[in-house]
Amino acid sequence: MLRCSAVLLLAIATSALAQNAPLTRNGQTITIEPYAPNVVRITLSTIAKEAEAGPGYGFVARQDDAGWKHATSGNGADTYTSARMTVTVAPAYKRDPKAKLPDTAKFFSGSVPGANITVTLPDGTSLVDMDGWQMAELNQKDDTLKNARGILPADLPLYTVGASFKSPDDEHYYGLGENQEGFLDHRQRPVTCAANYLAPAAPTYCVPFVVTNKGYGIVWDNPSSTTISPGFDGQTKWTSTLGKRVSFFVIAGKTTDEIYEGYRLLTGATPMLPKAAYGFIQCKQRYSSQAEVLAVAKGYRERKLPLDMIVVDWFYYTKMGQYDFDPVAWPDPAAMNKQLHAENIETMISVWPRFAPGSRYYDEILKNDWFEKYASGQPITADEPYPGQPVNGLPYDKAGSDIDTTNPAAARWWWNLIHNNIASKGFDYFWADETEPDLPPDGAYFHVGPGAEFFNVYPLFHTAAIYNGVRRDEQHRALTLSRDAYLGAQRNGAIFWSSDISPTWDTLRRQVPTMLNVAASGIAYTGNDIGGWQWLPFKHVPAHPPLIDPTGARANVHQNDDYPELYVRWFEWGTFLPTMRTHGTRNYNEVWSYGPQAEPILEKYLKLRYTLMPYIYSLGWFTHQTGAPFMRALFMDFPTDPKVTDLRDEYMFGPALLVAPVVEQGQTTREVYLPAGTDWYNYWTNEKIRGGQTITVQAPIDTIPLFVKAGSILPLGVPVESTHDKQPLAKIRVYPGANAEFTLYNDDGTTYNYEKGEDQITTLRWDDAAGKLTQEGAKAWSGSEQGLIEVVGH
Repeated sequence: MLRCSAVLLLAIATSALAQNAPLTRNGQTITIEPYAPNVVRITLSTIAKEAEAGPGYGFVARQDDAGWKHATSGNGADTYTSARMTVTVAPAYKRDPKAKLPDTAKFFSGSVPGANITVTLPDGTSLVDMDGWQMAELNQKDDTLKNARGILPADLPLYTVGASFKSPDDEHYYGLGENQEGFLDHRQRPVTCAANYLAPAAPTYCVPFVVTNKGYGIVWDNPSSTTISPGFDGQTKWTSTLGKRVSFFVIAGKTTDEIYEGYRLLTGATPMLPKAAYGFIQCKQRYSSQAEVLAVAKGYRERKLPLDMIVVDWFYYTKMGQYDFDPVAWPDPAAMNKQLHAENIETMISVWPRFAPGSRYYDEILKNDWFEKYASGQPITADEPYPGQPVNGLPYDKAGSDIDTTNPAAARWWWNLIHNNIASKGFDYFWADETEPDLPPDGAYFHVGPGAEFFNVYPLFHTAAIYNGVRRDEQHRALTLSRDAYLGAQRNGAIFWSSDISPTWDTLRRQVPTMLNVAASGIAYTGNDIGGWQWLPFKHVPAHPPLIDPTGARANVHQNDDYPELYVRWFEWGTFLPTMRTHGTRNYNEVWSYGPQAEPILEKYLKLRYTLMPYIYSLGWFTHQTGAPFMRALFMDFPTDPKVTDLRDEYMFGPALLVAPVVEQGQTTREVYLPAGTDWYNYWTNEKIRGGQTITVQAPIDTIPLFVKAGSILPLGVPVESTHDKQPLAKIRVYPGANAEFTLYNDDGTTYNYEKGEDQITTLRWDDAAGKLTQEGAKAWSGSEQGLIEVVGH
């Protein structure tokens, strides 16, 4: 009877959701804003207007409360319900005035009264349980006063803001941008989500989006440096350096890909890249003349090897920020590009945001107030900068100051400079180096506000400056190579690389989980410098006899005896990255540069990349449509297999291929775990193997362990030397054992006409019981299927 009475007392008033209607809890303002039936934004602040303001930078979606209902119960709890999730805000805390406070309350208190907000599935299954938050004044004890260094009084007050969430013991965390320590699952491994070129393992950047194995993701809406502490003492804590509110999105997903659909909705679609970006990109630090570039191109074409792009790195100019070409080394860049284009080779060129004093545009930028700058006279550097002084890297870095592309006028001017001085000479794509920015903005100012408050946004604005300019002024697709990313940067036609990494086996090993977490952050086009960027040590004696004889590469690798072996293993793995780009500080860096034993292996994998092009380009369409990455940590496709939660050196490349790179020197076998729930085929031998077991695989130096999931369709193209060549299908290889479906995609590869529906989409279906492959939509082939369709094992 008592239980029934309690239920009756909780009379519920239900209404259609009132858009942006805030709640109040003990002086705290809370807003609950739906964006889709499975996507909701939660905001808390002690400043009402901050809680009611829209999302920050990086977001493009609009609130959409269709299908949501709001109810207030008799005890004061507020419930927001859709067909996919329920959000409950606990009632305000009411203290018994007669109750005695604990003695500690006389001296210690929290920064806010507190709030409890839960997100559950319709059946009551818990997704998110926020059991606390903070909005703490900057203070000496917590050592947070330093975070306001250089900030003007008009931009205060600012607070340390954060929230804590309950963390079940079996919850695992992926994403959060680029962190190169070598872990996959972030559980009980704190992450500093911030752009930091000097991070201990290698440079980092922040994409504050985490995906869990529990059917949800969180997008944290704060661009300042943020520390995430996942799964300690049953809690996951997010703490941002500066802010005026806590704001985050919860995305529920029945599959991991549905979580990425939510991220796509919130931050924008990943566009199709130029088809050349899916091919091979040749780079070196650095090609110092147009004669050298043309010689490299000639080397590939004479050997009839595939190549789509050559990159011109920095110092082609006469001065940093001059945006010209040294006439001695680059007498006619336009003629060079014309010759390369005739060979179906495109060019990318580095465009730095730095302008040195005395360069021809420095004074104009200074006059227009377009530099990242100091706002106060506080002694931030030894020279005690005065208000408005541009940030620079003195005394050791003399390359000048960064243009502030968070300023729309500066961003458009910078693109026009690139367009008029660089693109006009036939260069196709751009390498946006130093997108951290390299001159850290804390203590300084962007156009959008204090650098410490907006610490991580620069790569979003900087890549947008190029993307928007190309969309406005060019006829071809945009492509920008960026060192860093942030929420939404994937929509700017950019590919991202893992910065200036070392040419070591340790780095290679750590790159695999690094790439997987970047991809898990919604940044699908991740990659690295194949071979590592930093200088090679002159001498290195490996622990095991090298698998590649270095004798024929001494002019390149000196006494670094195992480097040709390392480069071969790295290149094999690079074949199965979203972008395949070699780079490094070596005398030579072409596939014929690492000795006669390495060369045929490198050629084998270079050609394999292009054989797989129909498959790879179709994966790009999959990402454009869904927001999901196609370099996939195994938790995404095998969520119920506990053995894959922190499996760092294997992944799926699209729906068909499991890649298990060799990352240890001298290794000719390796263990591979084949996930449960399916059978697998060895790509090289076609041997069929049961899943759910760890096997030992032969991995001689010319073989990367590669497996195909049973129930897969793998379209393969005829040999070509460029993605500009017409590439008919050579084979459609079916791996039986289950029904299969694959969307084969193609378009002109260069324009945005696919946005108008000008493409060819074919749905391939394999009926395993009938043993038959069918096509629907655009005809991928006509006439006889004999010789085209290959059913493995039949």
